[in-house]
Amino acid sequence: MNATVIDFYWDLGSTNTYFALKLLPPIAAKYGAEIRYQPFNLGFVFQSQKYVLMQEPAEKLNHRLVDLKRWAAKYDLPFIRPTRFPIKTARALRGAIAMRDWDLEVPFIEAIFKEYWELDNGEIGEYSQLRLIAERLGVEGAVFEATAESDRVRSALIHATNQGREQGVFGAPSMMLAGELYWGKDRFEFLEDHLSQLASAVEGKV
Repeated sequence: MNATVIDFYWDLGSTNTYFALKLLPPIAAKYGAEIRYQPFNLGFVFQSQKYVLMQEPAEKLNHRLVDLKRWAAKYDLPFIRPTRFPIKTARALRGAIAMRDWDLEVPFIEAIFKEYWELDNGEIGEYSQLRLIAERLGVEGAVFEATAESDRVRSALIHATNQGREQGVFGAPSMMLAGELYWGKDRFEFLEDHLSQLASAVEGKV
């Protein structure tokens, strides 16, 4: 029997994706669901929509940080607001796709999020840093970079981003489950309800 699949659309530059990356796996595991990591080029999407995050009202931006600190405290996570924000993330997104060749996509994603959102590494979007992560995971840096810059991987990122947009994804984190979209780090209660319903339906057929 095929496992239930959650398409998890993520971007390194998304604060809320940091929390989703921590909170989603335990929920998926509880229901035996598979997480399919889908890189989503949020910078490209924002640019196409002429949306500029840092031009939002100062009051909203200030409160967002307060709210993020509450989430970090609630879940005991070492989250920090990076000194350099925002950053370009396309190389990191392609890097994650490249690491699929070595079955290291998830460890790579976890490592780059730690560097940016916990260790304040504002250079993590550059190959000088991404290569170090790849090498730490056992992949030769030059080979990793060449793979990440290949036409195949570039096309894969474009495809994943366009696929998300075609499904109605407009931001990160977004979770697609059985045709339903759940956006943001605060939608897991609804996502879990959906997973429970799917599990009950399967049990009812046994």
